[in-house]
Amino acid sequence: MSTPGFPNSRAPIQPEIPKGEIISTYDRYEDAKHAVDVLARSGFPVQRVSILGNDLRSVERVTGRLSYGKIAWMGALSGAYLGLFLGLLLFIFQPDNAGIGGVFLSAIVIGAGFGMLFGLLSYALNRNRRDFSSVMQMVATRYDLVTEDELLHEARRLLTGDAPQQ
Repeated sequence: MSTPGFPNSRAPIQPEIPKGEIISTYDRYEDAKHAVDVLARSGFPVQRVSILGNDLRSVERVTGRLSYGKIAWMGALSGAYLGLFLGLLLFIFQPDNAGIGGVFLSAIVIGAGFGMLFGLLSYALNRNRRDFSSVMQMVATRYDLVTEDELLHEARRLLTGDAPQQ
């Protein structure tokens, strides 16, 4: 059984730039997505449309300053999640244990302690390299809607809202 649109589903899909003509260009991804929605509501074959991001840039947004307190809190939360997971594993393999509540609590507290310890140790060793937290993302400066040559005029007509020609 093969996936529709892909002649041989066993062959790896190779990334490639979509071929065709540019229907329209947008500064924001949301605007390009809205244009595809307009085409879809009009019955246009949107499976033959691509949104092509151009001029990619890496953007790092600084989310805050790091401190020992913040690192300790983040490490404790991360460790508590790991402790909760280990407590669930213990519960699965020993469901008739009468003191399972204590096991859960102990696993969470021990996990939080180790998470805090490892977080603080890692931060102390890397202290002078990075004292802030951030989020990285790739952003395009321009988004083009691209389709095949034979569909270009119909797509442009639908996006501009022109009446069909008689």
